[in-house]
Parts: sequence; C-alpha cells; structure tokens
Amino acid sequence: MTIRAATPRPRRVMVTGGAGFLGSHLCDRLVAAGHEVLCVDNFYTGTRANIAHLLSHPNFEVLRHDITFPLYVEVDEIYNLACPASPVHYQNDPVQTVKTSVHGAINMLGLAKRVKAKILQASTSEVYGDPVEHPQREDYWGHVNPNGPRACYDEGKRCAETLFFDYQRQHGVRVKVARIFNTYGPRMRPDDGRVVSNFITQALAHRPVTLYGDGSQTRSFCYADDLVEALIRLMQTPDDFCGPINLGNPREFTMGELAETVIRLTGSRSAVEHHPLPANDPARRRPDIGLAASVLGWEPRVELEDGLRRTIAYFGGSIS
Repeated sequence: MTIRAATPRPRRVMVTGGAGFLGSHLCDRLVAAGHEVLCVDNFYTGTRANIAHLLSHPNFEVLRHDITFPLYVEVDEIYNLACPASPVHYQNDPVQTVKTSVHGAINMLGLAKRVKAKILQASTSEVYGDPVEHPQREDYWGHVNPNGPRACYDEGKRCAETLFFDYQRQHGVRVKVARIFNTYGPRMRPDDGRVVSNFITQALAHRPVTLYGDGSQTRSFCYADDLVEALIRLMQTPDDFCGPINLGNPREFTMGELAETVIRLTGSRSAVEHHPLPANDPARRRPDIGLAASVLGWEPRVELEDGLRRTIAYFGGSIS
C-alpha cells in the first residue's frame, strides 16, 4: 500500500553535492516545484556548468562548502548527496571519501537535529558489496571487503547509514535512507570512469570500448529523471518511514550488451577491447524495488535505449 504523502508547501531545501550529476537534476526539480533551494558543493566532482542555468533564479542559491566541516543554515529539508560516486574519483582520495561519508553525515545530521529538518541520505547499492543474494533486497546485509580498494566508498556509506538510524533512534531526527543503484544521464562527467560515460565517450571517438572481464557481469541502469522522482517521493513520505529503500531499475543488462547497444546507437566504428576485471568488482547487481513500488508508488519509466540516446546527445553525439 502506497504511503506517499501529499505534495508539501514550498520549503527551504538544501542539497549537498547539488552541483554534481544527480544533485543538479534534483535542484532543477525542486526549483521548478517552487522551493527555495540552497545548493552546497565543494566542486570536487561537481561543476558550476551543471547549475549555471539556475544561478539567476530568485529561489536558487549556491554555497561553496565542504561538508566535512560544520555548516550553520536554516532549512526545512536536507538532501545529502555530497560524496564522489565513481570509482575513479572516490579512489583518488580514499581518506577524504571516508571523511565525506562519515564526518559529512555527522555534520548534516547535527544540523538537522538543531533546526529540526528532515534529512535524506543518498546511500548506495555498494553497501551490498559483491552480493551473494540476487536480486538485492533491503534486508540483505551485504558481502563487503572492508580492506579493499572500494572500501572507502562502500564502508563509508555503510557507516553513514548507521549514523542516520542512530540519530533517528537516539535523537528523533527525521531521516530517510535511499540506496541508489547505477544511475546515468546528461551531466555525467566524461572522465568519471563509470561504465555508461566510458562507453559513450570511447564510442563517439571511435576508440576501443574497454570491457572489463568477459562482459558477463551485470548492472541495472536507472535514468536520472526517474531517480530524482523517487528521491522526492521518499522525502514526502510520513516521518515513521525511514527506509532503507532501494531505488534503481530492476532490468538487468550484461556489460557486453551495454557495449553493443552504445556502439550501435552512436554508429561507432569502435571494437570491444577486454581488460582484467578490477578487484572486488561485483559480478551481479540488480535491485528488488518491491518496497519502492508499494511505499512510493514508483517504478522507472525511461527505457535504457531512450535514456542512452539522451545521454549520447548530451555528450555531443549524433544518434544512429
């Protein structure tokens, strides 16, 4: 049974990581809905270009700030999206990645406690690690290597979830925890190392499309607009629903299938080039979104090929 609440009155909303790929799309939606939006970003992976079209809007404000340091503002809601989310960026400075997840969570939860704001944590499917359960349900505890090269992100996000639920139990902070699966769309960085942006940029340049392993590993890809809709619906749920809740597209594709689709859509002359599989790279990843369907009345609407066409167009490619 769906427990989605009615659309709230205009609010003062803060989005950390608001100049990033997903955060900027969220800022768009919130401003369009009439909310006052404070975008907070240290521009480590976010870019001002992602929010340039919002800078002149009277309901939009941007603040350069690193959430590993405290922040004192007055807001009604906080979407905590601040953290590098691609392996290239979060492994570049793993200590800072952990600090952003853990110290950042403490600072944002402290702010929410002080001003009595509702706060949503953008957690990740990486909390499941290389899962032995498939598809992944929210009650699965995961299979994570705490010492591997991905641990700075995996374990940082797991610790952040712990903090969110402890602040809820101990201090009564109104929390929401979303476990976000692979998301793609316009405003992805071409150098972020994620598979969709990698394949598209390589295919558009007619360079070899680099496929790790034999290409049989799977992922499920959710278009950014669909994911933002889910985040907004989650924030609107009653206070007694905290999550965690899986948000993603349950349709599963192999990396080989994705490479072939991108090459076809771009009309590329690229060949597929195989490379060794990275350490601790999950073999399979697909969300069970039954909870999101029942609680939020939500499921993804954008099919992979449609979303890829829009993303390819963003990267400057013509569509085959």
